Amino acid sequence: MTGRGGFLLDRRTATGLALLGLIAAATLVAPLLPGAGAVELTDIAVRRFTAPLARTPDGILHLLGTDRFGRDVLVRLLLAGRISLAVGVLAALVAAVVGVAFGAVAGWRGGTVDRVLAALTDAVLAVPRVPLLLLLVALSRPGMALTVLAIGCTGWTTIARLVRADVRRLRTREFVEAARALGVAGPRLLVRHVLPHALTPALVATALGVGHAIMLEAGLSFLGLGVQPPAASWGNMIAAGRDALVLAPWVALAPATMVVAVVLATSLVADGLEARLAGER
Repeated sequence: MTGRGGFLLDRRTATGLALLGLIAAATLVAPLLPGAGAVELTDIAVRRFTAPLARTPDGILHLLGTDRFGRDVLVRLLLAGRISLAVGVLAALVAAVVGVAFGAVAGWRGGTVDRVLAALTDAVLAVPRVPLLLLLVALSRPGMALTVLAIGCTGWTTIARLVRADVRRLRTREFVEAARALGVAGPRLLVRHVLPHALTPALVATALGVGHAIMLEAGLSFLGLGVQPPAASWGNMIAAGRDALVLAPWVALAPATMVVAVVLATSLVADGLEARLAGER
């Protein structure tokens, strides 16, 4: 299934992308599913904790059951997926932009600039990420935007080190010297001739970063420091279902399974990209 020079035909990458695409597509159709409407207060008592594959008195089949407020778990799961996936992708992009910028400048300039930026990267890397995240979000008002920034701004160090190493390796290559001899210099030389060859490791780290960011968001939301209700994320859905694990385990199990599925999918994509990188080198 692997085409010549084409990582998109790699079995692991194709499986990961297909799984991610399926989950993303499902989140878009959530409002069209039966049970997506609001639950009347008078119906909560008869709809709450309906088992999976059972029907509520109004005749609606709930594939994954309902929660303590009578809401369809499948619909809420997919709506929460919009936020969790958005947090994961945006946080990974923030980390990628910051990491590429730091790594490129440090690797290209060298000297004092390199030493200062490398020391800053090492200092951030030395601080345990989870306690730092807890501190950042605890000092401000929790929400989606803060969660994205906190996760993104604490996850750039690996990308920075990868890009720095590749830029340092590439800046003395023959094609760079040839471009410099033709009058290309400064930021243009870095952006147009060096960075395109140094971004593949960053792409692998970014793919993995999406899954890590979703796990971190789930952890923060589980602790009440991430996305806040009434907005749903997989993390606060797990938190909402922890008190009913014996009575209705499906409420927490469904979002936990989705987190595992997305992390698995991003790992498969990253493995495919890494295999392509190893083949090219």
